[in-house]
Amino acid sequence: MTSPHELDQVRLNFSPDDLLLLNLALVLIMYGVALDLRLKDFSYLFKNPKPFLLGVLAQFLLLPFFTWILILIMNPPPSVALGMFLVAACPGGNVSNFLSNLARGNTALSVSLTGFSSIGSILLTPLNFTFWASQYPASKQLLRTISLDISDVLLTIILILGIPLFLGILTRTFFSNFADQAKKVLQPLSILIFAGFVVVAFAGNFDLFLQYITLIFGWVLAHNSVALATGFLTAKLAKLPLPDTKTLSIETGIQNSGLGLVLIFTYFEGLGGMAIITALWGIWHLISGMAIAAFWRNYR
Repeated sequence: MTSPHELDQVRLNFSPDDLLLLNLALVLIMYGVALDLRLKDFSYLFKNPKPFLLGVLAQFLLLPFFTWILILIMNPPPSVALGMFLVAACPGGNVSNFLSNLARGNTALSVSLTGFSSIGSILLTPLNFTFWASQYPASKQLLRTISLDISDVLLTIILILGIPLFLGILTRTFFSNFADQAKKVLQPLSILIFAGFVVVAFAGNFDLFLQYITLIFGWVLAHNSVALATGFLTAKLAKLPLPDTKTLSIETGIQNSGLGLVLIFTYFEGLGGMAIITALWGIWHLISGMAIAAFWRNYR
């Protein structure tokens, strides 16, 4: 019988070319997302501060905290715990705006939160990850053996998130017509490239995924449920309107797992528990997000 702790010794097969493909996909995805962002979109912060600040609170403080609580309860292997901490520290996923709109949530709030979380993640993702990972003894010990350089992680996030977002916002602001045309090509193209990466990753490591998927899926399901519930309960306790509640739930439950995978293959040598749980999260959160958005679409 497969032991969960065997995941700490597993390394996924991943070539430099595969990593380049993943980086390219993420750059295109973030640039495509930013083509929908205008500088005035961030004015939502000043016009409606309460739901915006609650969304930031749920994303960057409450989700990592409840992830830590969940890990203490489930006691997963150190590499899996690191993967869960990393997913929780990543910004919102690029499909959250689409899902929020599908659910008839507050699209303006979703756009503002996506933009802020993506920019804020340049600093907050490495800080959140290292802080919370150090609060769980097993993952703290594993993190020490890896000798992670936070400045390198920061630079990577700036290159694959910060710069594409900045260029995309500038394109939308000053070349609006071009942005309209470019996003029609770049957004579906980037998703196809990312899907291609997932297929390559699964094909090259099919036996490993097949061996460990039953172990990993329960952790992913529990973690994603906690993420969705964190956004939902934060909004409910604050008595936000239903459209805002939908958006906070989706924004907190949809994480940028692509960024997590880039960091894992760049700095953690494809560490099995981290990589498998992050990759499976990237698939499952789309399924859960679509299901919730479709359910909520008829509730106003």
